[in-house]
Amino acid sequence: MSHHREPTVVGVANFNAAEDAATLRGAMKGFGTDEQTIIDILCSRSNAQRQAIAQAFTHEYGRDIIEDLKSELGGHFEDVIVALMRPPAEYLCKELHNCMEGMGTDENTLVEILCTRTKKEIAEIVDAYERLYNRPLAEHMCSETSGDFRRLITLIVTGARDEEAGVDLARAQASAQELFDAGEAKWGTDEEIFNKILAHESFAQLRAIFEAYKDIAGRTIEQAIKAEIGGELKDALSAIVECTQSAPAWFATRLRNAMQGLGTDDRTLIRIIVSRSEIDLATIAREYERLYDKTLESEIRGETSGDYKRALVALISPPA
Repeated sequence: MSHHREPTVVGVANFNAAEDAATLRGAMKGFGTDEQTIIDILCSRSNAQRQAIAQAFTHEYGRDIIEDLKSELGGHFEDVIVALMRPPAEYLCKELHNCMEGMGTDENTLVEILCTRTKKEIAEIVDAYERLYNRPLAEHMCSETSGDFRRLITLIVTGARDEEAGVDLARAQASAQELFDAGEAKWGTDEEIFNKILAHESFAQLRAIFEAYKDIAGRTIEQAIKAEIGGELKDALSAIVECTQSAPAWFATRLRNAMQGLGTDDRTLIRIIVSRSEIDLATIAREYERLYDKTLESEIRGETSGDYKRALVALISPPA
């Protein structure tokens, strides 16, 4: 399994923030908005470059570019463009906040954002959350979730996971045995042990643990989790396992689910494409085609339209 990750958006070489700001201002001023220009610029710049454009925009025109974009654009197209303009951790915080506000919590979104990220990425999200909402993410989450699922997510958010360092094979063997003893080997599953190991060990160490588990149990850890654990905890633990083995394949599956069934889950579609574009979206697109025999681009063209479609396609198509 290769752990090589390839983005689709890498920014442009001859970048000039003031020039881009002026072009964007022109695209939004006067009669009608020039959406194509907005797509051409913002979908090809890196997030760091977009932050520089936002600063130049305020500096030159005394205006907030996000507010201007919001007043000129609409619908899902606006959602994509505004998502691109926020710093990555801040955007994910807004998504976390949204999935916990109002009636009921969307656990799938909690899992997607929190169970798939490294210790460092989680730390950035936690810092940004408190800055934006003036309350700790862990505390907000605790009030919106319960049981073993809450314990797992809290462990992850409080930064329990080890840094990605070397792999200790002897310890992996011991952890695998502990998982086996906590599950198949006894009546009733000891979820605490699953939580402890899957929230604490680094992704590299987890890979070694899952290999060892297969030798001990004669089946994969995924099979064990699906057989022995239910509900949201099952989805959360499965996400950790699958992302340990191949995050791009996990995200490809999540994209597929967002486009299947009645109506597209646009919020998830936008979030994955925007938040993975500078990490591994090219790899996700390759996995998508391998898993479903269709290109991600053709699926998105079928599920979306207009400027919204053009923006998503621009983010998926690797830079020429």
